Amino acid sequence: MDQVFKFDTVSEYNALNNHETLHPLVSVIDLSKAKPRSWGDGKTVKINYGLYIVFLKEIKCGDLKYGCNYYDYQEGTLVFVSPGQVMELENLSVYQPKGYALVFHPDLIHGTALGKHIQDYSFFGYQSNEALHLSERERQIVMDCLSKIEFELQQSVDKHSKKLIVSNIELFLNYCVRFYDRQFITRDNVHKGILERFENLLNDFYRSDKPQIIGLPSVAYCAGELNLSANYFGDLIKKETGKTAQEYIQAKVIDVAKEKIADANRSVSEVAYELGFKYPQHFTRLFKQRVGQSPNEFRNLN
Repeated sequence: MDQVFKFDTVSEYNALNNHETLHPLVSVIDLSKAKPRSWGDGKTVKINYGLYIVFLKEIKCGDLKYGCNYYDYQEGTLVFVSPGQVMELENLSVYQPKGYALVFHPDLIHGTALGKHIQDYSFFGYQSNEALHLSERERQIVMDCLSKIEFELQQSVDKHSKKLIVSNIELFLNYCVRFYDRQFITRDNVHKGILERFENLLNDFYRSDKPQIIGLPSVAYCAGELNLSANYFGDLIKKETGKTAQEYIQAKVIDVAKEKIADANRSVSEVAYELGFKYPQHFTRLFKQRVGQSPNEFRNLN
Protein backbone atom coordinates (compact mmCIF):
# COMPACT_ATOMS: atom_id res chain seq x y z
CA MET A 1 0.00 0.00 0.00
CA ASP A 2 1.30 3.47 -0.93
CA GLN A 3 2.40 5.79 1.86
CA VAL A 4 0.55 9.12 1.94
CA PHE A 5 1.91 12.28 3.54
CA LYS A 6 -0.10 15.49 3.98
CA PHE A 7 1.26 18.97 4.63
CA ASP A 8 -1.26 21.73 5.35
CA THR A 9 0.92 24.13 7.31
CA VAL A 10 4.30 25.72 6.79
CA SER A 11 5.45 24.55 10.20
CA GLU A 12 4.72 20.90 9.28
CA TYR A 13 6.86 21.18 6.18
CA ASN A 14 9.59 23.00 8.10
CA ALA A 15 9.65 20.19 10.67
CA LEU A 16 10.08 17.60 7.93
CA ASN A 17 13.09 19.51 6.62
CA ASN A 18 14.69 20.28 9.98
CA HIS A 19 14.04 23.99 9.49
CA GLU A 20 13.09 26.65 12.05
CA THR A 21 9.69 28.32 11.55
CA LEU A 22 10.36 32.06 11.36
CA HIS A 23 6.91 32.92 10.00
CA PRO A 24 3.78 30.75 10.24
CA LEU A 25 2.75 31.40 6.63
CA VAL A 26 5.97 31.46 4.61
CA SER A 27 9.39 29.85 4.59
CA VAL A 28 12.53 29.56 2.47
CA ILE A 29 14.01 26.12 3.08
CA ASP A 30 17.55 24.91 2.41
CA LEU A 31 16.75 21.27 1.71
CA SER A 32 20.34 20.15 2.30
CA LYS A 33 19.74 20.69 6.05
CA ALA A 34 17.04 18.02 6.08
CA LYS A 35 17.76 14.52 7.25
CA PRO A 36 18.27 11.90 4.51
CA ARG A 37 14.95 10.73 3.08
CA SER A 38 14.01 7.07 3.29
CA TRP A 39 10.38 7.33 2.21
CA GLY A 40 8.69 4.43 0.57
CA ASP A 41 11.45 1.81 0.81
CA GLY A 42 11.42 1.59 -2.98
CA LYS A 43 7.65 1.95 -3.18
CA THR A 44 5.46 4.86 -4.26
CA VAL A 45 4.96 7.79 -1.91
CA LYS A 46 2.07 10.24 -2.34
CA ILE A 47 2.30 13.77 -0.96
CA ASN A 48 -0.77 15.97 -0.57
CA TYR A 49 0.04 19.66 -0.30
CA GLY A 50 -2.18 22.39 1.09
CA LEU A 51 0.48 24.97 0.27
CA TYR A 52 2.12 26.76 -2.62
CA ILE A 53 5.62 25.35 -3.06
CA VAL A 54 8.33 26.12 -5.59
CA PHE A 55 11.18 23.60 -5.55
CA LEU A 56 14.61 24.37 -6.92
CA LYS A 57 15.76 20.80 -7.47
CA GLU A 58 19.47 20.14 -7.31
CA ILE A 59 19.31 16.37 -7.16
CA LYS A 60 17.08 13.86 -8.91
CA CYS A 61 15.35 11.98 -6.10
CA GLY A 62 13.14 9.52 -7.97
CA ASP A 63 10.46 9.79 -10.62
CA LEU A 64 8.18 12.72 -9.83
CA LYS A 65 4.62 12.15 -11.01
CA TYR A 66 1.46 14.26 -11.16
CA GLY A 67 -1.75 12.63 -12.38
CA CYS A 68 -0.84 10.06 -15.03
CA ASN A 69 2.31 11.78 -16.26
CA TYR A 70 5.89 12.28 -15.14
CA TYR A 71 7.65 15.58 -14.67
CA ASP A 72 10.48 16.38 -17.04
CA TYR A 73 12.80 17.47 -14.28
CA GLN A 74 16.43 17.04 -13.42
CA GLU A 75 19.08 18.89 -11.43
CA GLY A 76 18.67 22.66 -11.70
CA THR A 77 14.96 22.85 -12.47
CA LEU A 78 11.99 24.57 -10.83
CA VAL A 79 8.88 22.56 -10.03
CA PHE A 80 5.68 24.35 -8.98
CA VAL A 81 3.01 22.97 -6.65
CA SER A 82 -0.30 24.60 -5.70
CA PRO A 83 -2.71 23.76 -2.87
CA GLY A 84 -4.69 20.60 -3.47
CA GLN A 85 -2.13 18.91 -5.70
CA VAL A 86 -1.09 15.35 -4.96
CA MET A 87 2.41 14.45 -6.09
CA GLU A 88 3.84 10.97 -6.38
CA LEU A 89 7.43 9.86 -5.97
CA GLU A 90 8.36 6.50 -7.45
CA ASN A 91 11.52 4.37 -7.52
CA LEU A 92 12.81 5.96 -4.34
CA SER A 93 15.95 5.06 -2.50
CA VAL A 94 17.55 6.73 0.50
CA TYR A 95 18.87 10.13 -0.58
CA GLN A 96 19.95 13.47 0.84
CA PRO A 97 17.69 16.29 -0.42
CA LYS A 98 19.48 19.21 -2.04
CA GLY A 99 18.22 22.49 -3.34
CA TYR A 100 15.76 25.04 -2.01
CA ALA A 101 12.04 25.43 -1.54
CA LEU A 102 9.84 28.50 -1.28
CA VAL A 103 6.77 27.55 0.73
CA PHE A 104 3.80 29.81 1.43
CA HIS A 105 0.28 29.31 2.71
CA PRO A 106 -2.67 30.72 0.71
CA ASP A 107 -3.57 32.86 3.74
CA LEU A 108 -0.36 34.86 3.24
CA ILE A 109 -1.58 36.38 -0.02
CA HIS A 110 -5.29 36.82 0.77
CA GLY A 111 -6.24 40.47 0.33
CA THR A 112 -3.07 41.31 -1.61
CA ALA A 113 -2.56 42.10 -5.29
CA LEU A 114 -0.80 38.74 -5.69
CA GLY A 115 -3.76 36.94 -4.14
CA LYS A 116 -6.08 38.50 -6.71
CA HIS A 117 -4.11 37.24 -9.70
CA ILE A 118 -2.22 34.17 -8.44
CA GLN A 119 -4.23 32.15 -10.99
CA ASP A 120 -2.50 34.11 -13.76
CA TYR A 121 0.69 32.19 -12.98
CA SER A 122 -0.47 29.25 -15.04
CA PHE A 123 2.72 27.23 -14.44
CA PHE A 124 1.26 26.22 -11.05
CA GLY A 125 -1.06 24.05 -13.17
CA TYR A 126 1.62 22.53 -15.39
CA GLN A 127 1.85 18.79 -15.07
CA SER A 128 4.13 16.63 -17.19
CA ASN A 129 7.24 17.34 -19.26
CA GLU A 130 6.92 20.94 -18.20
CA ALA A 131 9.33 21.80 -15.39
CA LEU A 132 11.30 25.04 -15.77
CA HIS A 133 14.92 24.38 -16.71
CA LEU A 134 17.17 27.20 -15.54
CA SER A 135 20.33 28.61 -17.04
CA GLU A 136 23.08 29.45 -14.55
CA ARG A 137 22.25 33.16 -14.80
CA GLU A 138 18.57 32.46 -14.18
CA ARG A 139 19.45 30.31 -11.19
CA GLN A 140 21.41 33.24 -9.73
CA ILE A 141 18.36 35.49 -10.11
CA VAL A 142 16.18 32.87 -8.41
CA MET A 143 18.61 32.61 -5.52
CA ASP A 144 18.70 36.41 -5.22
CA CYS A 145 14.89 36.53 -4.95
CA LEU A 146 14.90 33.79 -2.33
CA SER A 147 17.61 35.56 -0.33
CA LYS A 148 15.54 38.76 -0.24
CA ILE A 149 12.56 36.82 1.14
CA GLU A 150 14.82 35.06 3.65
CA PHE A 151 16.27 38.41 4.74
CA GLU A 152 12.78 39.72 5.56
CA LEU A 153 11.97 36.54 7.49
CA GLN A 154 15.05 37.11 9.64
CA GLN A 155 13.90 40.61 10.63
CA SER A 156 11.54 41.56 13.43
CA VAL A 157 7.99 41.72 12.14
CA ASP A 158 6.73 45.24 11.49
CA LYS A 159 4.01 46.88 9.39
CA HIS A 160 6.13 46.54 6.25
CA SER A 161 6.98 42.83 6.58
CA LYS A 162 4.02 41.26 4.81
CA LYS A 163 4.07 43.74 1.93
CA LEU A 164 7.78 43.24 1.31
CA ILE A 165 7.61 39.45 1.55
CA VAL A 166 4.62 39.19 -0.79
CA SER A 167 6.14 41.72 -3.21
CA ASN A 168 9.32 39.67 -3.41
CA ILE A 169 7.34 36.46 -4.01
CA GLU A 170 5.51 38.25 -6.81
CA LEU A 171 8.82 39.46 -8.27
CA PHE A 172 10.13 35.89 -8.16
CA LEU A 173 7.04 34.54 -9.95
CA ASN A 174 7.28 37.30 -12.58
CA TYR A 175 10.85 36.24 -13.31
CA CYS A 176 9.56 32.69 -13.73
CA VAL A 177 7.09 33.95 -16.35
CA ARG A 178 10.02 35.46 -18.26
CA PHE A 179 12.08 32.28 -17.94
CA TYR A 180 9.20 30.15 -19.25
CA ASP A 181 8.86 32.49 -22.24
CA ARG A 182 12.53 31.86 -22.93
CA GLN A 183 12.06 28.12 -22.52
CA PHE A 184 9.21 28.04 -25.03
CA ILE A 185 11.76 29.29 -27.56
CA THR A 186 14.97 27.52 -26.55
CA ARG A 187 13.33 24.12 -26.08
CA ASP A 188 11.93 24.25 -29.59
CA ASN A 189 13.13 20.70 -30.21
CA VAL A 190 10.73 19.54 -27.48
CA HIS A 191 7.85 21.65 -28.77
CA LYS A 192 8.55 21.13 -32.45
CA GLY A 193 5.55 19.73 -34.22
CA ILE A 194 3.03 20.47 -31.42
CA LEU A 195 1.14 22.97 -33.59
CA GLU A 196 1.14 20.56 -36.52
CA ARG A 197 -0.04 17.73 -34.26
CA PHE A 198 -2.74 20.02 -32.87
CA GLU A 199 -3.96 20.81 -36.38
CA ASN A 200 -3.94 17.12 -37.35
CA LEU A 201 -5.78 16.25 -34.15
CA LEU A 202 -8.59 18.67 -35.03
CA ASN A 203 -8.73 17.45 -38.63
CA ASP A 204 -8.98 13.82 -37.51
CA PHE A 205 -11.57 14.80 -34.90
CA TYR A 206 -13.88 16.20 -37.58
CA ARG A 207 -13.32 13.28 -39.92
CA SER A 208 -14.65 10.95 -37.23
CA ASP A 209 -17.90 10.58 -35.31
CA LYS A 210 -16.33 12.06 -32.16
CA PRO A 211 -18.26 15.37 -32.42
CA GLN A 212 -21.52 13.46 -32.00
CA ILE A 213 -20.07 11.36 -29.16
CA ILE A 214 -17.88 13.87 -27.30
CA GLY A 215 -19.22 17.21 -28.43
CA LEU A 216 -17.00 20.16 -29.24
CA PRO A 217 -13.26 19.55 -28.75
CA SER A 218 -12.19 21.31 -25.56
CA VAL A 219 -8.76 22.67 -24.73
CA ALA A 220 -8.43 20.03 -21.99
CA TYR A 221 -9.31 17.25 -24.45
CA CYS A 222 -6.75 18.42 -27.02
CA ALA A 223 -4.06 18.89 -24.37
CA GLY A 224 -4.70 15.40 -23.03
CA GLU A 225 -4.42 13.90 -26.51
CA LEU A 226 -1.05 15.64 -26.90
CA ASN A 227 0.13 14.55 -23.42
CA LEU A 228 0.32 18.10 -22.09
CA SER A 229 -1.44 19.89 -19.26
CA ALA A 230 -4.16 22.31 -20.35
CA ASN A 231 -2.29 25.31 -18.93
CA TYR A 232 1.03 24.51 -20.58
CA PHE A 233 -0.66 23.63 -23.86
CA GLY A 234 -2.64 26.88 -23.81
CA ASP A 235 0.44 28.97 -23.10
CA LEU A 236 2.43 27.21 -25.81
CA ILE A 237 -0.26 27.73 -28.47
CA LYS A 238 -0.55 31.40 -27.47
CA LYS A 239 3.21 31.85 -27.89
CA GLU A 240 3.19 30.05 -31.26
CA THR A 241 0.11 31.60 -32.87
CA GLY A 242 -0.89 34.70 -30.91
CA LYS A 243 -4.29 33.04 -30.38
CA THR A 244 -5.56 31.23 -27.34
CA ALA A 245 -6.06 27.49 -27.79
CA GLN A 246 -9.81 28.09 -27.49
CA GLU A 247 -9.71 30.68 -30.28
CA TYR A 248 -7.69 28.29 -32.44
CA ILE A 249 -10.26 25.53 -31.90
CA GLN A 250 -13.14 27.88 -32.66
CA ALA A 251 -11.44 28.97 -35.89
CA LYS A 252 -11.20 25.33 -36.95
CA VAL A 253 -14.86 24.74 -36.05
CA ILE A 254 -15.89 27.73 -38.20
CA ASP A 255 -13.77 26.52 -41.14
CA VAL A 256 -15.44 23.11 -41.01
CA ALA A 257 -18.83 24.78 -40.58
CA LYS A 258 -18.36 26.86 -43.74
CA GLU A 259 -17.74 23.70 -45.76
CA LYS A 260 -20.81 22.00 -44.35
CA ILE A 261 -23.06 25.05 -44.78
CA ALA A 262 -22.18 25.09 -48.48
CA ASP A 263 -24.22 21.87 -48.78
CA ALA A 264 -27.75 23.17 -49.31
CA ASN A 265 -29.18 19.76 -48.35
CA ARG A 266 -28.07 20.27 -44.72
CA SER A 267 -30.08 22.46 -42.37
CA VAL A 268 -28.26 24.76 -39.96
CA SER A 269 -29.41 22.57 -37.08
CA GLU A 270 -27.94 19.48 -38.74
CA VAL A 271 -24.64 21.27 -39.26
CA ALA A 272 -24.62 22.36 -35.62
CA TYR A 273 -25.15 18.82 -34.35
CA GLU A 274 -22.53 17.40 -36.74
CA LEU A 275 -20.01 19.88 -35.32
CA GLY A 276 -20.73 18.83 -31.73
CA PHE A 277 -23.00 21.65 -30.57
CA LYS A 278 -25.78 20.64 -28.21
CA TYR A 279 -27.93 23.59 -29.21
CA PRO A 280 -28.12 25.07 -32.74
CA GLN A 281 -28.55 28.58 -31.37
CA HIS A 282 -25.12 28.37 -29.74
CA PHE A 283 -23.62 27.50 -33.11
CA THR A 284 -25.47 30.37 -34.81
CA ARG A 285 -24.26 32.82 -32.17
CA LEU A 286 -20.62 31.73 -32.47
CA PHE A 287 -20.74 31.74 -36.26
CA LYS A 288 -22.10 35.26 -36.36
CA GLN A 289 -19.49 36.45 -33.85
CA ARG A 290 -16.64 34.99 -35.89
CA VAL A 291 -17.90 35.57 -39.45
CA GLY A 292 -20.11 38.62 -39.09
CA GLN A 293 -23.04 36.83 -40.73
CA SER A 294 -25.51 34.21 -39.63
CA PRO A 295 -25.08 30.73 -41.14
CA ASN A 296 -28.09 31.28 -43.42
CA GLU A 297 -26.79 34.70 -44.56
CA PHE A 298 -23.41 33.16 -45.31
CA ARG A 299 -25.05 30.34 -47.30
CA ASN A 300 -27.19 32.76 -49.34
CA LEU A 301 -24.25 35.04 -50.13
CA ASN A 302 -22.03 32.14 -51.18
